[in-house]
Amino acid sequence: MSSTANASKGTILVVDDEPAILRALGVNLRARGYDVQLAATGTQALALAARRHPDAVVLDLGLPDMAGIDVIQGLRDWTAVPIIVLSARTAESQKVAALDAGANDYVSKPFGMDELMARVRVALRAPIDADAQPLVETRDFTIDIGAKRVQRDGQDVRLTATEWQVVEILARNPGRLISQRQLLEEVWGLRDVKTNNYVRTFMVGIRRKLEPDPTHPRYFLTETGAGVRFVPGGSADDGELPP
Repeated sequence: MSSTANASKGTILVVDDEPAILRALGVNLRARGYDVQLAATGTQALALAARRHPDAVVLDLGLPDMAGIDVIQGLRDWTAVPIIVLSARTAESQKVAALDAGANDYVSKPFGMDELMARVRVALRAPIDADAQPLVETRDFTIDIGAKRVQRDGQDVRLTATEWQVVEILARNPGRLISQRQLLEEVWGLRDVKTNNYVRTFMVGIRRKLEPDPTHPRYFLTETGAGVRFVPGGSADDGELPP
């Protein structure tokens, strides 16, 4: 649950391009004790999810900048957060596509507020798969994704919020090359950016805090012009650093 769990029932990210629905859901969720984040586009939704780590997402499929299915897939690349689709699309094939992409539930518009709130409560009660909140261990440090904690030599490593977001995405995808574009979109909410300065700068800081020798990384390996790969077992070869 979110860090505000003692004061609220959790944080809900609502994604819809209809202002009236955003307002209505925001008012009703807050009245029932939830913290609420609102997004009118898919880009905003992915950026907010990466920064705020909501406890559930209520998502419309008809967004102005990208398909709702793409938002679901973008979230599922790194998080198991419950996703409730809220859409006017009622065809069975569209429901199946959303569920196959990773949505947990599907509510058709027009909808009853009481029913939607019940679906939210069910989503938040659902048990979290142990694999969704892994403990990633290396010879030099441990990443506890569920607790949002990194430890080295038994001591907590102080990461900035942005450094943690980068580390979490990489740790959830061990051995997989994560592109610079994906990191820019999910961590900074940036699209069509030509520079990798953001990624390069934060990888320097992460390596300084976690790698035994930051100049010869074993765990966070950069492939120039492509992305970053996290290797929990360590690499026998020196990791290529950005130029």
